[in-house]
Amino acid sequence: MTLTPAALDAYADSYYLNAAVADVPIEELGQRRSIDRTVAALRGAGRVLEMGYGTGLVTGELVARDVPFEVLEGSPKLCAVARAAHPGLVVHEELFEAFAPAAGYDAVLALHIAEHVDDPVALFRLVHGWLVPGGAVVVMVPNARSLHRRLAVRMGLQPRLDTLGARDHLVGHQRVYDLGTLRTDLEAAGFTVEDEFGYQLKTVPNGMMGDWPMDLHEALNDISDELAPDLLANIGVRAVRA
Repeated sequence: MTLTPAALDAYADSYYLNAAVADVPIEELGQRRSIDRTVAALRGAGRVLEMGYGTGLVTGELVARDVPFEVLEGSPKLCAVARAAHPGLVVHEELFEAFAPAAGYDAVLALHIAEHVDDPVALFRLVHGWLVPGGAVVVMVPNARSLHRRLAVRMGLQPRLDTLGARDHLVGHQRVYDLGTLRTDLEAAGFTVEDEFGYQLKTVPNGMMGDWPMDLHEALNDISDELAPDLLANIGVRAVRA
C-alpha cells in the first residue's frame, strides 16, 4: 500500500479529525502519560523533528515544554490544523520518503509511525540520514505482546499475537511489533538501541473499555511504570545513529 497525501487525508478524516471515534480519549491519556519519558529520551537535543501530527496532543505538549522542534507531516489537512493551532511552528508538508532537511537534527521523534509504513527499515534508514552523528531516534509502536493481545489469543479471539484487528485497520496499521523485532529493524538501519520502555496497561481492547470510569484508566496508566514494557500496550526505544 502506497501512502499518498490523499490517503493520509483519508486517515485523518476517519480517525484524527473524527470526533465520533470513541477511543481517542483512551489513547490520548496514555500518550499524555508518556510525554515525560519521551522528552527525557531527547536528552536536551537542540534541534528535534516530530514525525507526524496525529491528534496534535504530542505537538502541544512539546510546545508547552519549550522543546525546539519542527513537524513533518504528509497530510495537507493535518498540516493546516497544526499551523492554525501553533502559529510560528515550522511544519514541513512532505511525505517522509521525499523529505530532505537542509541541516541535520539532534533527535527525531518517530512516535507511532513505523507500524503505518510499507517498509519500516527503509524509513529508519532515512531517519538515520536526517540525524547528525550521534543523534538519536525515539520510536514508539503498538506492542504485539501486550497483555490484552495475549489474553485474546488465549481466548481464541485472534489466532496470533501479531494479528491485526478492526481498529488496526481503521488507523492504517500494517504491523505490530515486539521489542525484539523493533530492535532488529533499527539495527538493520544502522542504529544502536540504548533504552527500552513502554506505557499503558490494557487488559482488553479499546472497544471493551469505553464505559470504564476514568479513574480506572488513570490507574492502568499509573501502574504501567511498575511493569515490564513487554506487557504494555505500547513499547518504545531510544536508539542512536551508530
